Amino acid sequence: MTTTSPSSASARRAVGISRLAAGLLLFVALTFQIVEKTLNDDMVPAEYFSYFTIESSIIGVVVLLVGGVLALRHPVDPLPYTAVRMSVLVYAIVTAGVYNGLLRGIPDEGFVATAWPGEIMHVWIPLVFLLDWLVSPGRPALRWTALRVVVAYPLAWLAFTLVRGALTGWYPYPFLEPETGWLSVTAYIVGISALVIGLASLAIAYGRKRTAPV
Repeated sequence: MTTTSPSSASARRAVGISRLAAGLLLFVALTFQIVEKTLNDDMVPAEYFSYFTIESSIIGVVVLLVGGVLALRHPVDPLPYTAVRMSVLVYAIVTAGVYNGLLRGIPDEGFVATAWPGEIMHVWIPLVFLLDWLVSPGRPALRWTALRVVVAYPLAWLAFTLVRGALTGWYPYPFLEPETGWLSVTAYIVGISALVIGLASLAIAYGRKRTAPV
């Protein structure tokens, strides 16, 4: 029989509340952005929901809300949830890095959206996921096979994006546009893929160092 100390239970409650608050904040940011773009005739759903940031943010809302409930009800997170949580952590950090390193400052064409939803998605939520991974109790250690989980969604997104772009001529990010040269596109894809795998490896190693593998 597993017992939980009062301090551990309090820490898990704090984690649960913080995850729920972050999930609701991210949901509000996404909803505000969608409503604002719709009211200003700037919403093209097929394009908006094709951005990696938007899709991973939607997944992030679910992970944070589910994780909040799990933290309030259980002393340890389930292993499958932890693998998905680690994956979303990696996506959030990569999204933050790509946006702040490559895309920030590029002027918007046409309607200029309110800035704070983008800051929530590209800065604050990635920090929440990082801090949650580093300090939250109740995280089981992942096996290295979890790397297969983290790469599955980005590979599917990339394949869909390139095929869709070839058919429509629209790409969600400038560095994926063939006009920049396929050598450049390939270099970005390889670089970002290496970053995804590297960050996931660090996250798994950190978790394995602090807890025993399940």
